[in-house]
Amino acid sequence: DGRKAALGRLRLERRMRSRSTIRTTSLNLHSLSTLSGHPVLKFLVNAVFTLLTLPLVAVYRVESVLFGVDRIFPGWSQFVSLIPGLYGVYIRRAFYRFTLDACGANATIGFGSLFSHPTARLGANVYVGNYCMLGGVTIEDDCLIASHVSILNGLAQHRFDRLDIPIREQPGEFAPITIGRDSWIGERAVIAANVGPQCVVGAGSVVTKDLPPRAIAVGTPARVVKRRGEPAIDDAPPSAALE
Repeated sequence: DGRKAALGRLRLERRMRSRSTIRTTSLNLHSLSTLSGHPVLKFLVNAVFTLLTLPLVAVYRVESVLFGVDRIFPGWSQFVSLIPGLYGVYIRRAFYRFTLDACGANATIGFGSLFSHPTARLGANVYVGNYCMLGGVTIEDDCLIASHVSILNGLAQHRFDRLDIPIREQPGEFAPITIGRDSWIGERAVIAANVGPQCVVGAGSVVTKDLPPRAIAVGTPARVVKRRGEPAIDDAPPSAALE
């Protein structure tokens, strides 16, 4: 009976410690989120995570010299993508400011999102949701990229004209893709062409041709159904359609 009582007390103590740890972690994350809303504190938090990320960046630099950037960058992108929570957001932001061609100070990159090339450029206040796949893309200021979005470097990355050579060995072209400022790309959209500034791309849409500024595009392939600030194209008078 004495042993059973002791075991019971031990299990109770472990549960209490576990709950205390969970509460402490939750409070720390909440406090970090609240503090980071203030400009000065946000700067300090970014500075702290930049210092914490420097050892990772140092190892990355050494490996890039030994093995080449193109070979080691995807693995590092996979590694930092798996850091959960708000800590992961800050670590990814700090890491990519050293490793991408450009990464805005307030860029947010969600869990599981990957970059295939270090030539990507992120502007100020860019938000990238969870589980996105991004190539050598330029995402300008104030863009919103929803979860599970793929941004390809064009549609000619793999040629398949010849039958005597495997597709993987046929030369392709990597087109630079730009998402214009203040655009919103919906969930699970596939982008393979340029998107003009202040555009909206519907969820699940496949963009295969360049979109003009302020376009609202939906469908597979995506077509422009409206311009922001203007009446819907289908509802426009005949004279407007001819202009």
